Amino acid sequence: MGRIIAKNVVERRPGYLYYVDGEGNVCEAKMKRGGKKKKKKKK
Repeated sequence: MGRIIAKNVVERRPGYLYYVDGEGNVCEAKMKRGGKKKKKKKK
């Protein structure tokens, strides 16, 4: 489990995921939104 080492260091935007990579950099990735079900293929 992760732990918080500093708060309010990065200005966060809604719709983005923030994480620390292997080199210790804070990275930002756009979140994929779910909620829509895929249509079933007809046989």
